Amino acid sequence: MRAAILQAPIGDPWTTVDPLGDALRILRMSGVFYCRSEFTAPWGLALPAFDQSMMFHVVTEGRCWVDVDEAESCLLQAGSVALIPHGEGHRLISERGAVPIDLVDAPRELVSPRYELLRHGGNGARTSMLCGLVHFDHPAAGDLLSLLPRVIYHDVVSPQLEWIDSTLRVVAAEAQALEAGGEALITRLADVLVLDTVRSWFAKNPERAGWLGALRDKHIGHALNLIHRDPNRDWTLGSLASAIGMSRSAFAARFTELVGAPVMQYVTRWKMHAAELSLREERASLSDIADRLGYSSEAAFSRAFKRVTGRSPGSIKRADDVSTLRL
Repeated sequence: MRAAILQAPIGDPWTTVDPLGDALRILRMSGVFYCRSEFTAPWGLALPAFDQSMMFHVVTEGRCWVDVDEAESCLLQAGSVALIPHGEGHRLISERGAVPIDLVDAPRELVSPRYELLRHGGNGARTSMLCGLVHFDHPAAGDLLSLLPRVIYHDVVSPQLEWIDSTLRVVAAEAQALEAGGEALITRLADVLVLDTVRSWFAKNPERAGWLGALRDKHIGHALNLIHRDPNRDWTLGSLASAIGMSRSAFAARFTELVGAPVMQYVTRWKMHAAELSLREERASLSDIADRLGYSSEAAFSRAFKRVTGRSPGSIKRADDVSTLRL
């Protein structure tokens, strides 16, 4: 079974050297659908909400506004990235006052099952963009995404980020050429851009790191690494407190303060994350998973899984492949 979700580096018995880097590993992109957009001012596009998905926009030429609502708006220049982490509906517009059309009404050309070309606008200034719809397979990704704001803006053009600037140029060239293997390459490069944007936001907003900040604490970080490294183990409040050298009461209080959830509630949630990975990736049987996690029966495991995730284990097994997600 794939037990290591956020695994501590070998040689550091207390905390991770790079807790954010370890956490970002759970943002494994899948079910990506891309759209290369070519706009000429004036233009506007209204995108609908997509549940359990992230949308991103990379401007490779020109500029545009991204509006989630009146309070959440940012201007993107060439070399900028915007993320809509929670998949909310939003607008892309060339200028204030531009009237957007709905995405379903926009003229689009399907190039491949996961790639479209969109052209729209008047006779003015040109804006080129690469847009994507992203799903994250890892069941713990939602824990990380919940820490992010409604929109993230990242200007990646700077002397210190020359490699990102080069990545944008490659993305633009591949999106234009659409040669063999281009989609796979764009997917990998888009993954880099998304992760770099998330990393940059956390670096600029450490006070909003939530449970990520707890990974930096000597004792609580050690406890989290133990839970993440071996979610199948029969952890108890006492066994974790003993493992990190704290009293049960002090450990329980500090864990809740830093992580935002009681110890055993967190342990159970990560057990269910591990169970969901097994259901999706191994197609493991319910009896095998129940046995691994220490439940007395399939029924007991199923009740716990539904209580924590809001879904039955059977619904995970029946779920369609997320790669069919489309804009």
